[in-house]
Amino acid sequence: MSTTSLENRSGAPFSVPTVDISAYVTDAPDGTVDGADGAAARAAVAAAMDEACRTVGFVQIVGHGVPDAITAGLAEAMDAFFALDLEAKKAYRTPPEINRGYAPPKSESLSLSLGVEAASRMNDFFEAFNVGAGASAYPGVQLPAGSESDYAENTWPADAPGLDAERYRAAVQAYFAEAARVARTLTRVFADALGLPADFFAARTGHSLDVLRMNNYALPPGTIHLDGDLTGMGEHTDYGIVTVLWADQVAGLQVLDTAGVWHDVMPADGALLINLGDLTARWTNERWMSTLHRVKPPIVDGTIRRRRSAAFFHDGDIDAVIETIPSCLAAGETGFPPITVGEHIQAKLRGSRAGERNTAAERDAARVLSASS
Repeated sequence: MSTTSLENRSGAPFSVPTVDISAYVTDAPDGTVDGADGAAARAAVAAAMDEACRTVGFVQIVGHGVPDAITAGLAEAMDAFFALDLEAKKAYRTPPEINRGYAPPKSESLSLSLGVEAASRMNDFFEAFNVGAGASAYPGVQLPAGSESDYAENTWPADAPGLDAERYRAAVQAYFAEAARVARTLTRVFADALGLPADFFAARTGHSLDVLRMNNYALPPGTIHLDGDLTGMGEHTDYGIVTVLWADQVAGLQVLDTAGVWHDVMPADGALLINLGDLTARWTNERWMSTLHRVKPPIVDGTIRRRRSAAFFHDGDIDAVIETIPSCLAAGETGFPPITVGEHIQAKLRGSRAGERNTAAERDAARVLSASS
């Protein structure tokens, strides 16, 4: 296991650990490497993951097994869609409560998902296209009444000049399947790291709210004068269990450390970035960190650089109840109040997509407001 070190403004080191998860990535029926050597390798991975989740909340993972051809296909598909005319892309917008389809620039404000009052305008200068696990992804599962919008079927683009819709869909679905596999592998690592039964997360993710958000930072390339108001993606925490991020090796992503200082982070060669979401922080009573992050306009020497990313959110079953794990509570400590995955996610989405301040995120809002600019 290794770390990628950066320097903050005070000169203190900031490190995003790199963890090789290949000991958990096999074709064995139980998803593990067999024998004593395999057990020792998994124990080392789990220990490294625990350390990273306690101290940073962001991890670079290698040994994930996602073929290069799959990520290349995803990037090609994203390029083809985002190159379409804005009005053509807007045909694939959905209502705020449907986390699918197209989101144009300045239609969201991620900071409102944290309840930050100052983020009162839809300022986030990125465009996105979302796909997710609809009801048809879980045949035979009786989904909770009223969850139709949460398990909505996808809104796929049609053929257009420069866009082969069938090829686009196949490439996105191929990456979605790989990212879902990686996310579920990570939850097995998490269970071992937390000393939980191996099926702890699997029992709560049988009909998981999984979404892939493909992002394009939609400023045109070239030199730009910033007015002090431009945000690529506002400061936020992710909502669910774990996020698997593919991204260009272009500056823009920033992570907040425990001292309130922002640091630039980008993926290493062949690595995927992962970070924990709020539900994992609630489960662990913040022993593990749901780290604040944001995206600033990717500017090098005053010039906008193009940046793309694709975030796979593994959020859990809508009706799963999230309660603090007893082993994560010290004597006399009080955990977070119980909440279902659906209640938590909907409060977050009402903030980011509908502009409604989330009043249940006091801890996170305080961290944003106290952070160094």
